[in-house]
Parts: sequence; C-alpha cells; structure tokens
Amino acid sequence: MLAMASRLTRSDEKDEKDEKIDRRVRVLGEPVDSYPQLPPEVGRGSIRRITVVGEPVLHRPCKKITEFGTAELAALIDDMFTTMYGAEGVGLAANQIDVDAAVFVYDCTDEDGVRHVGHLVNPVLEEAPPAERRLVKGDEGCLSVPGAYMEVARLEHAAVRGQDQHGAPLRLEGTGYFARCLQHETDHLYGSLYLDRLSSRGRKKALREMEERTEEIFARRVEVAARLGR
Repeated sequence: MLAMASRLTRSDEKDEKDEKIDRRVRVLGEPVDSYPQLPPEVGRGSIRRITVVGEPVLHRPCKKITEFGTAELAALIDDMFTTMYGAEGVGLAANQIDVDAAVFVYDCTDEDGVRHVGHLVNPVLEEAPPAERRLVKGDEGCLSVPGAYMEVARLEHAAVRGQDQHGAPLRLEGTGYFARCLQHETDHLYGSLYLDRLSSRGRKKALREMEERTEEIFARRVEVAARLGR
C-alpha cells in the first residue's frame, strides 16, 4: 500500500476510559488498552522481495484461502508485516510478496487518529448505498510502484468483510486514510493496482516517477531493514 474536561462521576469515568481506548488503537477491529509500536509479527517474520508493477501475480485475482489456523498462514502474515515495516508501508497484500493468496495486513490510522492494526483474509468490499458513496481525492502510492504518488478518488468510508487467520468472521470499517487503505489492499487481491484508476496520462506520469526514484527507494528499504535487524 501507500510509503495523527469536566468533573466526572465513576460511571462517566468508565465511559471516558472506553473512549480513550477507542482513540488509541484497534487490533482486528477491537479496541485494546495498549499496543507496541512494532507489532509482534515483525519480530517473528522475515523480509521478502516486493513485487513491482508488470509482474503477473499483481495483475490477476488471488486464490481464496480455504485452510485456516495453519503454521504456513501464520508465517505468511508474520513475513508480510515484517516486509511492510521494512518498506515503511501501511498495508501490504500477499501478491506483493509473490504469494497467490487472498490476505492483506495493515497498520494505519483513520481520520480521527485511531491506529488500526491487523490482517484480513478473503476480503470483500461491502457495497455502499448510492446516497452514501461520497468520494474523496487524496494522494496514493504503492509499495509495488515505488516512489510514485498520484491523486486517486476513493470512498470516504469503507467496510470490508472476510475472516481472520483462524477462519473467524471479521469485518473492518474505517474512514479517511484507513478507508483508503482497505480499498487499496482489497483491490490488490482482485488483481488491480491504483494505477488502473488513473488516466493514461496519469499512469505514464506515475511510471516515470517510479523509474526516477526506484534506486533511491530500494536503498531506503535496505537501511530500514537493517534497523529492524532484518
């Protein structure tokens, strides 16, 4: 994906505490009291090579995952988190590390500053009613199009349903940058990049920027990976 009172009664204090938790971080859609800066997966995973636009795996729908709770799926998610952090991304789909599997990971904030962390298997973007389909434009980049950023229109609010790595139903929703992340990563797993939403002229400009900055971006990734001990 693309590299911020008055005096209370005791019952009111609980409500305020819940609100504070809600503002801090949500893991797999659920608020938690605290969470490390680096998700635990990063300490377990390895950095893999990130595919770039033009490689076939990025341009076809990924296979749905049918076996859950396996060591292989857990290891894949660990590696995806580590690779995402090594590339300073906020989201990463499995085909971006050359794996044909419908799963993405994310660590991204929404418009209220809430941090969202987790993964989603077999995602399906929910269709919003026409009256609620408000599009907003914003700069968007992609780890598979290194160094290029273009303005892309996305839904202001997005909801995606799927499963966690153990097969339990999971629904994620968000606004702002997190909504953009959910849409971007789901697109990846259906074989589409943000470039496909651009005009012919915009696509050429993005590819030109990628060509100009690829060496710089790859050098930066090596530096970050070294800091992570990977």
